[in-house]
Order: sequence, then C-alpha cells, then structure tokens
Amino acid sequence: MIRGTHHLTFCVGGAQEDYDFHVRLLGLRSVKKTVLFDGEIPIYHLYYGNETGDASTLLTSFPYRQAGWMGKRGTQQARFLNLSVPADSIGFWADRLKGAGIAVTETERFGTQRLEFEHPSGPEYAMVGDTSNDDRPPYEGGGVSGEHAIRGAHGTTTFIRDLETAKVFLVDGMGGEYLGQDGQYHQFQIGTDEGYGRILEMKEERDLDQGSWTFGEGTIHHHAFDVMDGENQMVVREHLVGLGFTDASEPKDRGYFYSVYCRSPMGLLCELAWSHEQGFYIDEQPEQLGQSIQIPPHWEHRRPEISQLEEIATVESMDAP
Repeated sequence: MIRGTHHLTFCVGGAQEDYDFHVRLLGLRSVKKTVLFDGEIPIYHLYYGNETGDASTLLTSFPYRQAGWMGKRGTQQARFLNLSVPADSIGFWADRLKGAGIAVTETERFGTQRLEFEHPSGPEYAMVGDTSNDDRPPYEGGGVSGEHAIRGAHGTTTFIRDLETAKVFLVDGMGGEYLGQDGQYHQFQIGTDEGYGRILEMKEERDLDQGSWTFGEGTIHHHAFDVMDGENQMVVREHLVGLGFTDASEPKDRGYFYSVYCRSPMGLLCELAWSHEQGFYIDEQPEQLGQSIQIPPHWEHRRPEISQLEEIATVESMDAP
C-alpha cells in the first residue's frame, strides 16, 4: 500500500539560514519556493532535493522565525531526519560539517555508520552510511560531487513512550515489518522494493516532556509517505481509520501533490502523499525550478504581504515575485 518516503518536512528559523544550510552546505538543489497553504499568515515553504525533485529526495521547510513561533522538542515526536549517503562518504561529510562549524557526533547503529548533527535552528539530522545500491540520481551542488552527495531520505527517528502502540500502527496500519532492536532504538521497514526512505526508527524515551505538535521553529512537522495514486491513498486512509486511527484528514490539494494527514499514536504526523502528474513542472520548466516564488491561487490577492517575507540571496538567478 505504501512505496516509501515521499518527503520530510520541518520548521526552521530564518529562510536565508535554511537555504544556506541545505543548498550551500548540504549541496541540495533549491527545487521550489512557495508559500505554506495552511494558516492565516504568509510563511515560506521551501523545497530541496535532487535535480528533478524526485519523491524521496525532498526535504521541505517552513521558516517560522519571522512569525516568532517556537516549537518544543521532546518525546512522542519525530526527532531526527535521517539522510542516505554512500557508506564511504561519512568521512567526507564529517570533515565538511566540522569545517562549517557544525558539531558532529559519529556513531554506529543497526550496523550503519552515522553522523548526527543539528540544523542551525534546531532540527536534528543523521547522515546514514548506506551500504546498499542506492540508485537515486544525486544532485551535484555546493561543491559536493555526485560521489559523496546525499541520495535522499533514509527515514526518520521518533521518540516514543510505548513501543507496542507503535508496532500496531506501523505493522498493522502501515504494512511495515519490525526489524529489531539496538539499545533504546527499534527499527521498522515500510514500503516496497521500488521505494526509498523505508526505515523508521523509534527510540524509547519515557522521561522526556511531551514535544509540541504545532508549527514552530526547531521541530520536525511530518513524514510524508508515497502512496502512488489517489485510489490507493484512500485505501490506506480507510484501512487506518478501520483500525481505529480516526484522526485522518480528507484529501488536500497541495499544488504539486495530494495529501491526507494522520496523527499516529506515537506522535509522528504521517502524510499519505502522491505526486501530481506534472509535479514541480506544473508552474516552472525543469531548468527553471526554484527561480521564482510560486504563489498558491488562494494567496494571490495577498501578494503584497508575501513580498514582505525575508529576501533570500540565492545561488540560482531569481525572477521578481
């Protein structure tokens, strides 16, 4: 029912700081610059990924510092964005991140070498040295060659209080498989062999305070899963509802993809997403991706407000909004 990861979304501080981190340091392409569909105040929605913005390579952010909204990190909340890199590139990334003043923790978990570090405004990341043949085409940018470039999502790590509840949702609800335990961590695999970003990890953290689930700087907002098409999206939705996970939205048109949201019992907000046939090319040509601010139709009459958002100095040439 689920192929793998579609995208990962999180809340950050400043737009420029976020752009520099993902494009100039992590070497991703700025795929799309638009505005968050939800809420009453204009907030950027920035997309990063590979050359064509393929599903599973996408990281998307909401810069909330201008609005002054802060999140709170804790348990019952997604905590790490896990990114796949070639296993022999871990040393390259350790040197690159340290050279940029980013504190790095080198660790091993579930048989993979990892680098754990933080976005300047708080969201936590881990680069996972992938020993499999990850054939996602990498983007070469920011001085990062294809040899070392990020391939896309490996998955997420969520801090939880109750493992058994997580198992019911991930195995019975999402069709996943429990792979095993490494200390406080538990690993699940979802999706099919055609998918990417299929690893979900849960860390038992019963003593931390509850993390926030609202929009707010410094926190991960949701993990979007690729359900391939609209018919299957409703199959997955109704399956979850039928198991009693009734906190599921109706389908929402997000311009580039269609989404259903479901809050899992372990706090992770899950999105069931499938891409529009034209994807990111619906409003920009392939060679122009990310070069213009794309205004959602329902925000068009408030364009002057959007023009007051933080200006971003970019690598790519930018058209006037």
